[in-house]
Parts: sequence; C-alpha cells; structure tokens
Amino acid sequence: MNGIVYFEEHIGYMHISEENGFITRLGFGKGEYDGIFRTSSKTLSRACEQLDEYFDGQRKKFDLPLKISDSEFKMRVWGELCKIEYSKTVSYKYIAQKTGNPKACRAVGSAVHLNPIAIIIPCHRVIGSDGGLVGFAGGIEIKKYLLDLEKKYEFT
Repeated sequence: MNGIVYFEEHIGYMHISEENGFITRLGFGKGEYDGIFRTSSKTLSRACEQLDEYFDGQRKKFDLPLKISDSEFKMRVWGELCKIEYSKTVSYKYIAQKTGNPKACRAVGSAVHLNPIAIIIPCHRVIGSDGGLVGFAGGIEIKKYLLDLEKKYEFT
C-alpha cells in the first residue's frame, strides 16, 4: 500500500509518505496538499501518533519502519544522523569525520539537506562548526523551533 498524510503541526504543514509499510518521506510545507487528509495505513497512523508525542515532549526516539535508498555516501550520512541523541547537536565536520571523509563537509551538508525523512532522521541536530544554525530544508526558524523544543523536554 502507498499513502500520504498531510497535517498541520506547531511548525506548519507537513506531509508523510509511506510505501508498502515503510515511511519514505517526511517533508515540510503543503506539498501536493489538495485539502484531503488521507491515511488508512497503520504505518502512517503510527507515524502521526509518534510525531504528536514528539511535539508534546513525550517521545525522544522514533520507532518506525523507514525505507530510503540513495548513494552509499548519503546513506552513511543519514545513518550517522540517526545516532545523534535527542537535544544534542553535532557539526557537519563531525559527521564528515564519522563517515570517514573528514574533508567532505560540503558533501555532508548537501546530504543532510537532502534527507528525505526530516525529524525522524534528525538532520535538524546538525549545526555549523561555530555553533550557528545553518542550512535546513524546512528553514532556519523550524530548525530553531525543533532544537528549542528538544532542549525544553531534554530532562523529562
């Protein structure tokens, strides 16, 4: 089964896609939203439930079946993103080092930006080496909101 659900959260419109029981995309904005919220799969319902829990500060790790496919490098980068703990941040340089390509900061930045499953694969936790909030597909305001949200609930 393939499906998509559109919803509005504290940060605006978002959409989640599913194929054959796996989450394949979580993006920001209305996308192809046509005014109809469609969800009939257990996977999409679980994803929405877990996102609600995340935004309420009750969930710090997602437990969803994900399916993404891309270059070996991007897959390594996204794998490293999944290891970043809730409310913690790391630099693009750190991710480059973890992938075995210490000079590939720009390539890491590109891979982070192209992360197809935002929030669940926590690309918002990657910041500049100077601590600055740089680059985020959903926009810097959403990145700041997510980081502030996690700091707020860090010890609950």
